[in-house]
Amino acid sequence: MSTASSGSSLTLDRGLALLQTVADAEGQACSVSELAERIGVSRAAVYRLLGPLVERGLVWRDGTKVRLGVGLLRLADRVLPQLREAATPILRALAEDVGATAHLSIADGDTVQAVAVVEPSWTSYHVGYRIGSQHPITKGAAGKAITLRQDDPEWVATVGELQPGAFGVAAP
Repeated sequence: MSTASSGSSLTLDRGLALLQTVADAEGQACSVSELAERIGVSRAAVYRLLGPLVERGLVWRDGTKVRLGVGLLRLADRVLPQLREAATPILRALAEDVGATAHLSIADGDTVQAVAVVEPSWTSYHVGYRIGSQHPITKGAAGKAITLRQDDPEWVATVGELQPGAFGVAAP
């Protein structure tokens, strides 16, 4: 378990550690005993920490088993619009400068998902790309760019990996 920095709430830190531990179980239900051991607190403390998380739907409890709750979807749903709003002006400038579709994609496990897309206004031909489009992280420029390591090139180019004849250029 991480320790709360000075001035922060130890209870909040433990609650967040609990939530992260449930998330790290990747869909498997954790027992209260397992959670207590993993975050280094008593079972009674886990039960106290679970109360507010259950009330907000962030975790779901069935007896002594705990899983992530659908309340997390409501929280996650609030992040993407903020991300799109921040990325759109940059993507718009890029799309207009190069005359190609520009998109922001994120890794989701072993796939890549487009979360913001802007198409240029002035070209007669461009490749359309939809928000929510997914592809394996091992294909396409965006996926390959996400997996670049520090000593690798700063950008990646691909040809025809996602769509025949389409070129992709991406940077992490």
